[in-house]
Amino acid sequence: MLTELYLGYINGFRGGIPPEIGNLSRLEILNIDSASLTADIPCSIFNISSLTELSLSDNSLSGIDYNKLTGDIPPNIWKCKHLQTLDLGSNNFSGNIPSTIGNMSTLRELYLGYNNLTGELPQEIGTLPKLEVIDVFGNYLYGVIPSSIFNISTLKWLEMSFNEFSGTLPSDLGNSLVNLEILYIASNRLSGPIPSSITNASKLTNLDLATNSFSGSIPHFGNLKLLQTLYLWENNLSGAEFPTHELTFLSSLSNCRHFTAQSFSHNLALCGQVAFQVPPCLENHHKSWLKKLIVPSLVIVVVVVIVKLTLVRMRKQKKVALSTDTSPPTAEYRRISYIELERGTSSFSETNLLGRGSFGSVFEAILSDGLKVAVKVFNLDLQGAAKSFDAETTILSNIRHRNLVRVIGCCCNTEFKAIILTYMPNGSLDKWLHSDMYCLDLIQRLKIAIDVASSLEYLHHGHTFPVVHCYIKPSNVLLDQDMTAHFADFGISKLFDGGETVIQTQTVATIGYAAPEFGMEGKVSINGDVYSFGILLLEMFTGKKPTDDMFGEERSLKEWVSEALEQNAATGIAAPALLSGEDQHYYAKEQCLLSIFELAMKCLFTSADERINMIEAAAALHKIYATIVAATGRRRRRPGYAFQVSVGNNGV
Repeated sequence: MLTELYLGYINGFRGGIPPEIGNLSRLEILNIDSASLTADIPCSIFNISSLTELSLSDNSLSGIDYNKLTGDIPPNIWKCKHLQTLDLGSNNFSGNIPSTIGNMSTLRELYLGYNNLTGELPQEIGTLPKLEVIDVFGNYLYGVIPSSIFNISTLKWLEMSFNEFSGTLPSDLGNSLVNLEILYIASNRLSGPIPSSITNASKLTNLDLATNSFSGSIPHFGNLKLLQTLYLWENNLSGAEFPTHELTFLSSLSNCRHFTAQSFSHNLALCGQVAFQVPPCLENHHKSWLKKLIVPSLVIVVVVVIVKLTLVRMRKQKKVALSTDTSPPTAEYRRISYIELERGTSSFSETNLLGRGSFGSVFEAILSDGLKVAVKVFNLDLQGAAKSFDAETTILSNIRHRNLVRVIGCCCNTEFKAIILTYMPNGSLDKWLHSDMYCLDLIQRLKIAIDVASSLEYLHHGHTFPVVHCYIKPSNVLLDQDMTAHFADFGISKLFDGGETVIQTQTVATIGYAAPEFGMEGKVSINGDVYSFGILLLEMFTGKKPTDDMFGEERSLKEWVSEALEQNAATGIAAPALLSGEDQHYYAKEQCLLSIFELAMKCLFTSADERINMIEAAAALHKIYATIVAATGRRRRRPGYAFQVSVGNNGV
């Protein structure tokens, strides 16, 4: 009796879903994530009364012309009264969310993000009694957010960023949200005050209200004892004292540059910058010792799991990280023997070689079950290779993001160490930027830049302990079948698990991409990654490597672009084929390139403290992307509706 069916990811499932699937009357879970679906969803699926989870996410890449899951969401889908999880994210679905969604009384998780959905959110969503997750990120939804949504007492995660919602938030916003932990409503057109009742949602850990038009005073967030991140930038807010001393877990606070010493005058327990007239932060040795004890222990557990587990089915875990648990994600790893890898790579032959790196080689392999993978084999004769393997397995066991390369398993003994990773059929970004055989247009490059920025934002700010990649360059950005970018190669990355913000290292960085403070002092921090990302942006949109022969001691890639900006000649340095005088969208693309170059320069300040962070960089790229696709029509927008964003800073 078949109850669970997984056809996505590595299976290379393409074409349409056979209608006969509706005959599986006992099916409870149907997962076809990250495939290449090209046909309508058969209505027969919705006749499976036992179905509790339907996941069809990541079947297209927004902004690039792939003809996959498009059109309206099938109306019959809302008749699946027993569904608990519905995931249609990262497709090209359009149209409205119908009011019949109110029929899905058992629904717990709803993922509709990264689509082209329009219209207003139906009030009926607020009638779903068990709903825990609502994700409508990155659509074109507009109108007032239904007040009924803020009355769902079971709600834990509400993600509504990057839409066109307007109006004000209800004054009783937090009164019923007793279980809410994540609230993201950034980059909309919301106005009015931030309701003081928001502080009644006492379980909030992450709150993002940035890039709206909120005004008035900042509420007293002292009641939100579990708050870890708070983003308020680009609003019209005002206020004085901020209860940072009451927010024990707060690790990321936006727009600190706009606060004054008076803002922190009553926060006796606060440490920070001298400008705020507070004592400098000292390391809490007790917490540091505890973290350094826990993290290695967890790593040992992960390694044991990798070695001990028998072959397990591949499955995408749609579990939302809604707690402050610091343990690694519950990823399922495959136990893969050396013999299987040897057979799958034809004895690690040159014909299966995908590339070589600092500490080993990467091979294409076919495992015994037909799965195509990438096998990263470490050359243990090289100094630092074993340490690199340890670093990479530690990092990859602690992180999980759609734009990071996914580890499938590993093979490890005293004489052989290898990590088995998801195969990326389109190779590295370096190949697409610097080969005459491949070509990327402006929007494709911009989407890849957003993917990279999203992964760095997660590594720096979205994880319990910040991770510094240290090795940002096009060859470490890998592209899957849909040209979605995935960051790879964490062999020299640093996990800041002891409360550090900067560490000294002897790690060898890549020439041309390393921040000045790394080359001169060996200092590694998230600010260094921001610098490298700035260089990556310049390379992507100029087509010039920082090590190009035209650059040397006299002039660098950064200085070359800076000079062009000063001379209003930035379009003259754009990569070939990105601009054409005959293009009807020439002006829009010209402004897009100018915005990208200006953003890159904000990442490239010589002083690390002056650089923007990856949250700001990712948000800026999303705005640039939204503007260019609206102007060129690469994504369908609601007719007659002008794209607007709020760019005002807070008056704090």
